[in-house]
Amino acid sequence: MKIWEKKIYNNNKEIEYFTSGKDSKLDLLLAPHDVIGTIAHIIMLESVGLLHKKDLEILIKELRNIYIHEILTNNFKINEGIEDIHSQIEFLLTDRLGEVGKKIHSGRSRNDQILVDLKLFIRTKMKEIVLMVYSLFDLLLKLSEKYKNILMPGYTHYQIAMPSSFGLWFSAYAESLIDDMLLIHTAYRITNKNPLGSAAGYGSSFPLNRKMTTELLGFENLNYNVIYAQMGRGKMERIVTEALASLARTLSKMAQDICLYLNQNFNFISFPDYMTTGSSIMPHKKNPDVFELIRAKCNRITSLPNEISLITSNLCSGYHRDFQIIKERFLPVFDELKKCFFIFKNMINHIVVRKNILKEKKYQYIFSVEVVHQLVKKGYSFREAYKKVGVNIQNGCFEPFTKVNYSHVGSIGNLCNNNLREMMKILIKKFNFEKNKKVIERLIYGKKT
Repeated sequence: MKIWEKKIYNNNKEIEYFTSGKDSKLDLLLAPHDVIGTIAHIIMLESVGLLHKKDLEILIKELRNIYIHEILTNNFKINEGIEDIHSQIEFLLTDRLGEVGKKIHSGRSRNDQILVDLKLFIRTKMKEIVLMVYSLFDLLLKLSEKYKNILMPGYTHYQIAMPSSFGLWFSAYAESLIDDMLLIHTAYRITNKNPLGSAAGYGSSFPLNRKMTTELLGFENLNYNVIYAQMGRGKMERIVTEALASLARTLSKMAQDICLYLNQNFNFISFPDYMTTGSSIMPHKKNPDVFELIRAKCNRITSLPNEISLITSNLCSGYHRDFQIIKERFLPVFDELKKCFFIFKNMINHIVVRKNILKEKKYQYIFSVEVVHQLVKKGYSFREAYKKVGVNIQNGCFEPFTKVNYSHVGSIGNLCNNNLREMMKILIKKFNFEKNKKVIERLIYGKKT
């Protein structure tokens, strides 16, 4: 029997299957968060006189048992015929404790339950993403320092442009991750607001203490307006995936660079044979399959915000079952992105950089700007120098000046990697992940913090 049923009757199985979708499998990801949210809610219920202290102690003990001995040990499941994680937790409590198990739903709807679960889930997954991104960021800066004196061609319009360096190239993507992290932090703060107590989107006549549950769950603030708390469903997921998509774009772009630079016509970098794949017919092939798949998977991730936007764009305020569809793509996306970051870092940790690339004659015109600059230093105006060098190139009498000397901030000779490190460290501290850890310790393990 469903928790919303008023009497026992036979459901149409096709309708039941269609409306439940993949909830029973996906909701396992939300199980620990549903328990945490429930503990905070019933502590609040006891504080406002809606639950006896003895009942609270019994419920908390069993909820902690479910969390520690079933969920953490992967022995938790959603029984056949149970709609979702909220129903399963209530079923287990009622089955094991009797009538007291039915008291956990006072002042709460499955609408604000799922919102709390999603927010706690996102907080946990974002921490994993942030740590993964920081690990790659750190490696990119180490590679930047290691190869800062090795020059490579820079391109515009896929045409040879000006001298660059591997140090500059690695550092560029490190800085890109900082801006991505800014978006992640913004999405995190938008997520980190408490919707509990909004119930079905119109509040409750019970004297709920919403500020108490905000503190218990470690939220930064409240979603104050109960209608807006529900309107945040779909919007929150879109904002979060837009931040994840920004990370995916950075990874995809660098993967594309690597595929290009591995090409024999470029031949700037290489990887050990065991990290590339071959052809069934061409014995010389060393294919960058890993980076091509990263590129494809990340490009698919960038499509998710648009998909969520299309699902929610014509919905009025209030809850709609359309939101369920979002879960099917939203919940797994964090692990999809994490896998891309993990394999990407593993690959570039073995990158082999080729030296003396710019000594090849085909790159001589890459130094044309350097020759212009030398003439300017001798007293030519920039336009005069530009025209003179252009004429020499056309007449085939161009002589390159190959000594590159860039010293301004952010250039080949002044990468400012320490500045980038400091920016990232300051940003990561703003997440205050330690606060979330204390929530678990307090609610699940009873530790005083």
